[in-house]
Amino acid sequence: MKLFIRFFILLLMPVFATGQHSVSGVVLNKETNEPLPGAHIRMERSYHAVVSDNEGRFVINELNKNRVHFTVTFVGYEPLEKTAFIKSDTTLTFRLEPRAIMEEEVIIRGTRAGENAPTTFQNMSEEEIEQVNMGQDLPYVMSLTPSAVASSDAGAGVGYTGLRIRGTDLTRINVTINGIPYNDPESQGVFWVNLPDFASSVDNIQIQRGVGTSTNGAAAFGATINIQTQSTETEPYAEINSGAGSFNTFRNTVKAGTGLIGGKWAVDARLSKISSDGFIDRAESNLRSFFVSGTYFGEKSIVKANVFSGKERTYQSWWGVPLVRLNNNPEGMQRYEDHGLYTPAETEHMINSDSRTYNYYTYENEVDNYQQDHYQLFYSYEINKNWLWNTAFHYTKGEGYFEQMKKGEDFADYGLAPFTLNGEEVSSTDLVRQKWLDNDFYGLTWSLNHDTKQLKFTLGGGYNEYDGDHFGEIIWAQYASHFDKDYEWYFNTGLKKVFNIYAKANYQLNDIFSAYGDIQYRNVNYEIDGIHDDLRDLTQSHSFNFVNPKAGVQASFNEHHTAYASVAVSNREPSRGNFRDADPGEVPTSETLTDYELGYTYETTQGKIAVNGYFMDYTDQLVLTGEINNVGDPIMRNVKDSYRAGVELMGGIRILPNLSWDANLTLSSNKIKNFTTFVDDWDNWGEQKEVYLGTTDISFSPSIISGSKINWEPVDDLELNLLSKYVGKQYIDNTASEKRKLDPYFVNDILISYKIKTGWVESMELTLQVNNVLDEKYETNAWVYRYIYGGEQYKMTGYFPQAGTNFMAGLKISL
Repeated sequence: MKLFIRFFILLLMPVFATGQHSVSGVVLNKETNEPLPGAHIRMERSYHAVVSDNEGRFVINELNKNRVHFTVTFVGYEPLEKTAFIKSDTTLTFRLEPRAIMEEEVIIRGTRAGENAPTTFQNMSEEEIEQVNMGQDLPYVMSLTPSAVASSDAGAGVGYTGLRIRGTDLTRINVTINGIPYNDPESQGVFWVNLPDFASSVDNIQIQRGVGTSTNGAAAFGATINIQTQSTETEPYAEINSGAGSFNTFRNTVKAGTGLIGGKWAVDARLSKISSDGFIDRAESNLRSFFVSGTYFGEKSIVKANVFSGKERTYQSWWGVPLVRLNNNPEGMQRYEDHGLYTPAETEHMINSDSRTYNYYTYENEVDNYQQDHYQLFYSYEINKNWLWNTAFHYTKGEGYFEQMKKGEDFADYGLAPFTLNGEEVSSTDLVRQKWLDNDFYGLTWSLNHDTKQLKFTLGGGYNEYDGDHFGEIIWAQYASHFDKDYEWYFNTGLKKVFNIYAKANYQLNDIFSAYGDIQYRNVNYEIDGIHDDLRDLTQSHSFNFVNPKAGVQASFNEHHTAYASVAVSNREPSRGNFRDADPGEVPTSETLTDYELGYTYETTQGKIAVNGYFMDYTDQLVLTGEINNVGDPIMRNVKDSYRAGVELMGGIRILPNLSWDANLTLSSNKIKNFTTFVDDWDNWGEQKEVYLGTTDISFSPSIISGSKINWEPVDDLELNLLSKYVGKQYIDNTASEKRKLDPYFVNDILISYKIKTGWVESMELTLQVNNVLDEKYETNAWVYRYIYGGEQYKMTGYFPQAGTNFMAGLKISL
């Protein structure tokens, strides 16, 4: 790994070869011959893009290619592609034709970071997404971006998956789809499994690391992911994409679109089905989804309606594999039974299972079954060439349950009285229960955008309501004579209302410097009413008012050198779980993050380097301490002082015309100051041992994360990619104990694609992805529970092993 880091640092040194030629020119309106300032001129297989100046002129230096393919884009105009042969200094003129319809990118303009925004972000294009989209969930599509770590419960990227960016999980990452909030308002989490194969309907993704710019939805406490769904194709199309691979994984996707009808109307649609047995025993997934979009283009307006849905049925693999099972420790596995953690049957099952694919659950219908339907309606209106109005209405319906077999449950825990059978009192029973969630999420978002060469300004906001019912039913019991079938033993509701308004502006001070200002007001009201599954009364209400300022400056010294600095504040309310699990009278408080970012970018046609430093200073961050509440559930506590500090290095170099290497490296330090941990003391039941540890590492925050992609195109239409990911050591709790950690891992995948040109279809593409080619044995996530028994300290754990060498092959036919 040390050799890899040294080689990476050598790559990032700005020693790219200088070419011999330059290209200058001008970008004009084809109809009026007026210059187009701010047009983007990009070159194929180049790391460098230039922007035309106030007179529409541009200069590209250091070109050493003979044949160059240019793509020129400008808002409100049709993209222009042109190939030129550069044998000496050359002058070119690009004439762009005005678009007959508005661009759909205007829908997300208010929530995106612009090119001059002094914040840390990365854009993934449709081509980049398509290249790595093999049917896995979106975290795996984004896993090679800087500071990102993906994880899969089932071990192969299908089913329940997670993503951490800079060590922060998805409960702290703001996710929007077309500017509309996607995070679950109560847990603040993101469940990608509810959007199977969604990557097939995504046009582009912007990932802002840190606090980022103001947007709608949940507070950004580590990153923001802004997803734009597919744009309208002007010509009719159809596409069939099928694949098969390890663990009986199958993917079938059908897409089609009408193209523009009469220059005004268009309909696009997708239907997908994915199934997999999973790497972990019984961790099968059966996933279905669809996406339908209809768009009307007026002379100065867009009306767009999206309807998309995901239906998932996954066998539960949430328990993980105990470390004693991973390490083939017979005495440790027997201890689970001796200490009453497992029944004799459960211990026998664990001992007789494979050490890496063991699944605690054996009940045949231990499944999660959930459907989520999304409805989005957008209206954009161009007031004039400088002013744009956007508004959107949305509604999401979610309903489903997870089912569990529970043995020896006390009737009293379900609000039921014992009964007499054959003269004996019966106080417990085996049963099957379902925990249901039935929710509605709806609201509106809006933005008013002003755009000139010197000033870009947005005033925006939104209002959203979430109304969720949580309840549990007993659908079968060994002894059920004295209660009704589908008996409901708990019911509670959550009502959350969120209002936010923000204003942000980027002002070009002169040819070099631009200044950015951003302020957001966010109001949150949350009410819980009813009883929890342990029969506790959860009734409570909370209100928060947050002001989140942001400011920064960017300097573009010339076409090669750019630097920026920013500071941003974000405030976050506790989640439903934080409120639900807190002891009476010990309500958790909100958290505050102040994020400092400093970055520099240098790029040429042959290479690019970007360096970003960050310091994320948390006040009252909520973390797990090992403490439990009065009914034995783990709770999160506010810790006064904690931080994340790091350096992110991103670079790329075109080694040969058909060979390139892109890589990133994050080095970080993630600490909690004055940390106190708690351990359950079984010798003194009801008590916990308190241990002061001082400064410790934040859990699941590796100090080293790196990603690499080597792309080679040996012949036309054939691409070979080596994708590599290194993740350093991670502690699985906040004690920084070497006894409770995930080991470092270095995983390599090979991705091959070949396009076949035929006369009877537009194109055919064969793909093969071989994951973990070196058969690395590694785990990406874990949990731990510690206790004292007989004066000794023990732990109960669940690790999540990932699959060894596996593959996925696919065929895409475009008609």
